[in-house]
Formats: sequence, C-alpha cells, structure tokens
Amino acid sequence: MRRLDFEEVIRDVSAGNVKVQKGEYLSSGKYPIIDQGQDFIGGFTNDAASLVAGEGPWIVFGDHTRALKFVELPFCMGADGVKVLTLKDEKVADLKYVHHFLQFANIPSAGYSRHYKFLKRLEIPLPPLDEQKRIAAILDKADQLRQKRRQAMALLDSLTQSIFLEMFGDPVSNPRGFPHVPLSDLIDPKDRLNYGVVQPGDTLEGGVPLIRVSDLRNGVVDRSALKHIDPRISSKHSKSVLNGREILVSCVGSIGEIAVASDADRGSNVARAVARIPLKNGVSRAFVAAYLRTDAVQNYFTKELRTVSQPTLNIKQISETLIPLVAPEETNRFEDKLSRHQKLKKTQDLQLHETEALFHSLQHRAFSGQL
Repeated sequence: MRRLDFEEVIRDVSAGNVKVQKGEYLSSGKYPIIDQGQDFIGGFTNDAASLVAGEGPWIVFGDHTRALKFVELPFCMGADGVKVLTLKDEKVADLKYVHHFLQFANIPSAGYSRHYKFLKRLEIPLPPLDEQKRIAAILDKADQLRQKRRQAMALLDSLTQSIFLEMFGDPVSNPRGFPHVPLSDLIDPKDRLNYGVVQPGDTLEGGVPLIRVSDLRNGVVDRSALKHIDPRISSKHSKSVLNGREILVSCVGSIGEIAVASDADRGSNVARAVARIPLKNGVSRAFVAAYLRTDAVQNYFTKELRTVSQPTLNIKQISETLIPLVAPEETNRFEDKLSRHQKLKKTQDLQLHETEALFHSLQHRAFSGQL
C-alpha cells in the first residue's frame, strides 16, 4: 500500500469563498451554513452569492475545533476557522475514504489554536481506488449504526428534561412560584466550589484517575478512557479530589456539560477545565444537575462567558446561578422517576459503547491493511 503526503492528495479551496459571520446566521433559509461547530449545520442564509464554489463533495475541517464533516450538498461556509478541502486527483483517492482516515488519524489538541498544520503533516495510506471505495462503504455502514445509537441516547436525554419540565414547570416563567437561592447557598460548608487544578498533560499510567471535559458524558463520568496522574501531583492538589457526591461542570471550550459523580469516581482528581460542585447533605444532586441542564441555565452560562484563549465559564458565574427551592418529597419523586429512566439509559449506553468499539476496530483494520 503506498502512502502519500496529505498535501499531495488534498487541495484547500477555502480561499475566495464568502465567509458568513455568526451574527448573520438565520434559523432557517435556503442554504445551510456549515462551520467548525459540532452540529453539522450551524445556521442558514438566503444569499446565493455566499455558496462555496464548485460541485463537491467536500471535507469541512474546523481549524480550532478539529470537527470533520463530509459535505455533499451546496453550502455556505462559516467565517471562523473553517477549511474547505477537496481532492487534487480523483483517480488517486476517494474523498469519503480520506474523510474516514482523517477521523481515524490522531490529530492532537492545541486548545483554541490552529490544527490544520497537523493535517498537513499526515501521510495517507492509499490502496487501489476500488479498495478505498469498498473500505469507505464498510465504514459508512458502521458509522450509520453508531449515529443511530447516539440519536437514541440524545432522545433519552431530552426525555429527562421533559420529566423535569412536567414536574416543575418552565424555569423562566416559574409557574409554581418556587423561591430561588444562589447555588453557593447549597454548597457543603466544609468544602467549596472550585476548578480542578491539574493539567491533563501531566499523565502517568496506573496513577490517580483524572477526569477531563471529554469524560463528562450523558450525565455521568465515562471512565472508559480516563487519563491518570502521578499520586504525588494529585495529593498536592487535594482540593480537587472527588468524594463521589459532586456535580461536575465543563468550564473551558465545551461549556455547560453536566455530570453527577458516583462512588466509582471517589478519589479521582479533576482537570483544570472542570468545576466541582460539592452539595450539602440532603440536597438532591439529581434535581440540581437536571436544573443546570435546562435551556434557561445553559443560556445564562453562554451569555456570561468570558473569552481568553477560548470560552471560559468562571466559578463566580456558577456560584451565582439561581436554584429553585423545592420540597424534599418532590425531589424524591423526581429521583424515583429518573432512576427508572436511568436504567434504560444504561442499557442504551452499553449498546453505544459496543457500537463505538466495533467502529474503532474497523477503522484500525481498514487503515492497517487488514480489512
């Protein structure tokens, strides 16, 4: 199997196209705007002059976010950090195959810095063209199954919010007239709300588990890919060691991801981009976590962000979040309903993990010449 440098295979066709500014996005329109965000479509426009030149297909790469999208429909490009890529020679490579390879490739994170430089250093393994298309078709089918599992999990997450709204009403209009207190009033008086202080780069195999933003998943800590740090570093930063009863919030880059720590997380440390919220005994973590996930709170988080090198949610903003005071018997009923719902989520999550493992195994076999 021959290997070619990335720039021998791919042409950057971003230049010369109109870049639609974020403030110009419409909620609906004739033409989709594809940017570097995680959602496939970021917004819409009615301006045909903004369409990317050419007939496609294209690969869209988020220079800051590392998001990769395969685009076959006419589209307009977002303004910030978008790379539009196509093939130099369709007789040499299949673009869908290249897209799968880029998803498989290890593109390191440089924070909110540029990442296209890492793509340009890659070598792309290129079997014969028919073989590339066969591999792409197999990975497409596996990816479709993976996406269906993810969609099922997203529906279950939305059901959690539906249960919350049905029981307690819309947080903005507050139809039941709940009094509110700052989240800081619900913090364990023997502890405090704080960031993790450990840099994710200081890792050591077999050390103390380190929980990062990427480990906050579906309302819990996903422990399948935890990094580990030197126990001496963890003990030095003991204020961010978990007791297993906290709520965790992502605060840098990806904002407002919420997870409830469990007994399995006790003794783990948290990275600098994660905030830990140690609640008093008797305060329902399930209720507070569900409230923090509501659109009202998520919009508050987004509105109050400050940006240094990347968007950052600070501790003061979190501590000032207003939380409704609800009678214990009502939060208990909410927890009972949620518990039944969580059992279904656990089953779906296990199936998603199995599907993800299958997909990654196929990727590895495909790009090592074993598929």
